[in-house]
Amino acid sequence: MHGLRAPEFKSAYVAAKHGLEGLSRVVALEGGPYGVTSNCVNPGYVRTPLVDRQIADQGRAHHITEAEVVDSVLLESAALKRLVEPEGVAEAVAFLCGPQAAAMTGTDMVIDGGWTAR
Repeated sequence: MHGLRAPEFKSAYVAAKHGLEGLSRVVALEGGPYGVTSNCVNPGYVRTPLVDRQIADQGRAHHITEAEVVDSVLLESAALKRLVEPEGVAEAVAFLCGPQAAAMTGTDMVIDGGWTAR
């Protein structure tokens, strides 16, 4: 989602993700004549050990529970108040690699619970 939006305090991370968005579109254009497709998968906060550690760190820093971090910090702007599961991201990537997505290129697959809908 940070390739599509620019939240404060994440300048290097957001710049990198925006760069990948641009690279993916160039690859889509240049690779198209050769049958190459290129898309970006943009998940929201995915339930991973890294995010679990961030939740714990945020809870300690702000003196709130981990549940409050998830609800009030990570998912405050999301329409669906749940973390993205790794299996959901994997299924999206598998779809993009399959024949059903043969005409998808130069675009984004957003899996963020509505975070970027605002």
